[in-house]
Amino acid sequence: MEFIIWIAITIIILAGYWKTYEKAGEPGWAILVPFYNIIVLLRIVGKPWWWLLLLLVPILNIIIGVVISIRLAKNFGYGVPFGLGLLFLSFIFVPILGFGSAQYRPVE
Repeated sequence: MEFIIWIAITIIILAGYWKTYEKAGEPGWAILVPFYNIIVLLRIVGKPWWWLLLLLVPILNIIIGVVISIRLAKNFGYGVPFGLGLLFLSFIFVPILGFGSAQYRPVE
């Protein structure tokens, strides 16, 4: 039973990111490709590709994850609390971002 719930949550998160990527003008299927999905996400949030390497560094990856989540939220018109929601409660906030009415407007 737990496995089915885990699969359902994973599908919900993937679908939300797929739609989010498409809203940002990137291919939705990119979420399915390991490492490339992070490079595309970094492009969406306006960070260089080499930040992927920072995500491989323990402890630093937590900070980078917070920055990326907040930047993603801001690029869709949301604030810091929504960004933290993306990070800690992905199964709720990612579908809201992907399937909601938020428009992609990159912030500098």
